[in-house]
Amino acid sequence: MKTLYIECNMGAAGDMLLGALYELLPDMEKDSFLQTMNGLFPGQIMLTPSPAEKCGIWGTKMNVVILGQEETPGKDMPLSGKHADSNHPLEQEHVHSHPHTEEHTHHLHTSYPELLAKIDHLSVSEPVKEHAKAVYTLIGNAESLAHNTDISQIHFHEVGSLDALMDVVGCCLLLELLNPEQIIASPIHVGSGSVRCAHGILPVPTPATTEILRDVPIYSGTIEAELCTPTGAAILKHFVSQFTPMPPMTVERTGYGMGTKDFSSANCLRVFLGALSILPVPSSRQLPSTYSSQPPKLPRQEETYPDYYAEHFHSLDQILELSCNLDDMTPEAVAYAVTLLREAGALDVYTTSIYMKKNRPGTLLTVLCNPQEESRFSRLILTHTATRGIRIQPCYRRTLDAQFRKISTVYGEIIVKISTGYGIHKIKPEYEDVATAAKQCKVPFQTVYEAALEACRKKL
Repeated sequence: MKTLYIECNMGAAGDMLLGALYELLPDMEKDSFLQTMNGLFPGQIMLTPSPAEKCGIWGTKMNVVILGQEETPGKDMPLSGKHADSNHPLEQEHVHSHPHTEEHTHHLHTSYPELLAKIDHLSVSEPVKEHAKAVYTLIGNAESLAHNTDISQIHFHEVGSLDALMDVVGCCLLLELLNPEQIIASPIHVGSGSVRCAHGILPVPTPATTEILRDVPIYSGTIEAELCTPTGAAILKHFVSQFTPMPPMTVERTGYGMGTKDFSSANCLRVFLGALSILPVPSSRQLPSTYSSQPPKLPRQEETYPDYYAEHFHSLDQILELSCNLDDMTPEAVAYAVTLLREAGALDVYTTSIYMKKNRPGTLLTVLCNPQEESRFSRLILTHTATRGIRIQPCYRRTLDAQFRKISTVYGEIIVKISTGYGIHKIKPEYEDVATAAKQCKVPFQTVYEAALEACRKKL
């Protein structure tokens, strides 16, 4: 599966994403991309890439020129540290400062409907427009929640300006050209400290960024700066189907998007384009093969935007396998531990008979859990078994989507589990319901089981 992996060790900003994705383009396509971008607002804005170096690493820094003047950092910077974004002070919460006229500054205050209309008139494909509007919808919803107002009343001080719009549209266009089947990313480093904005002093991450990154794994660190901006957060939230450590993959190309500020760590965002080392499961139905397939419609404010890739591709899911060898516990004690771990919410718990040193019979205890639950289940294993150590192995799995339905049969209602995905369709009546009905109706278990299957097939 053609996979794009985004490494967010130094957060994410719109222009850094733009620079990194630009580096992945074949050389023959880079000029065409720049011509398209620089033709969106003729005479108003120009996008020019240039080589840049941070801590010995070379990459691409995207420079934005507005009305003939290159953008310069704004006067309102974070109180501690410097903004990690390479050249967008407007990506700070409601901060923008250009050495231009007051009339130009006032023009940067664009309402949400005006911004969507501006995107609709751009000379790019319809899918690129829809994805760009979806990114701004995420930002607008987050801003409206942060300021306790309706999205229609939000004015995009920083993200509504032309240069930030170039970041969003440029990233959407680059993803159309790169055409990955799956986009995944690392947990996001958001930075720490405070940032000064038009509303006062805000903590990092800012309220809008925090809202956008809800349900996304983030972490702070020793760098006192706003490493993840609202625009960068929204682009990631919209396109990334899973946030996880880098899976096994064969890398074909690597891109670096560089920032301007200097930190102890290289101020860059890195992307990898390649193929997962795990073979994809073949599907009997035809999956969409291009990014340009029409994405979902924009959601209402209270809805969560459905990820384009999550809707069309079943990506890998990372879990952990915890295991230990037991040779000094009674079968009853092992059974108690298995039951306790299962009731605690483990994805699965099972035992395997093994032979240990001196050919002593023993038991291999295996527990499957989500990565964020490792500490809790490790403690349970260490507490309720005789082991002194646990092996922890990361695993990647594919799963079918599951739903449960009540099906009426002549023997009563039976809950049936329906599993689908990759063109596969499975039906399985739940054991407890089948067993209860068979006992009450005094018929064989298989009779009720087959009746539930037949009733479910007819209904579906």
